[in-house]
Amino acid sequence: MTEVRANHARMARGLESVLTELREISRAIHPAILTEAGLGPALMTLARRAALPVELDLRYQRRAPEQVEAAAYYVVSEALTNAAKHAHASVVQIDVAEQDASLKLVIRDDGVGGADPSQGTGLAGLADRLETLGGRLEIVSPPGHGTALTIEIPAGTQNQDH
Repeated sequence: MTEVRANHARMARGLESVLTELREISRAIHPAILTEAGLGPALMTLARRAALPVELDLRYQRRAPEQVEAAAYYVVSEALTNAAKHAHASVVQIDVAEQDASLKLVIRDDGVGGADPSQGTGLAGLADRLETLGGRLEIVSPPGHGTALTIEIPAGTQNQDH
């Protein structure tokens, strides 16, 4: 029985390692719609495919630099996954706007709250990615009251022709 447990533990560690690698690889791959059409259409597609209802308010129509759009996209993707998987939310609200030459996103859910970035790699990795762009991620998640993520990323020079 001890040998079976040891094999099980090895397999679990191996699978976790593979999942971590896949996450890293997938973060480097941009969805075609993000590259071709921009953040707004890419977020609309994410919202349509989400496992729960999403209310999306887009007040940012211009193209931001590719790395800014990609970072915003992956934060929204992770937030939607977390809201469905961990927060048991019934709805997610996403507001996207331009503020002081920055892209600002506010993502709120009505789930159970208590999100702790130190307990997983998803939000912590995204916060690191945002910091490399001069951005920031703020998480407010009191237990029992849902989670709110506020993201600000300097958008720099806008490029309509991206």
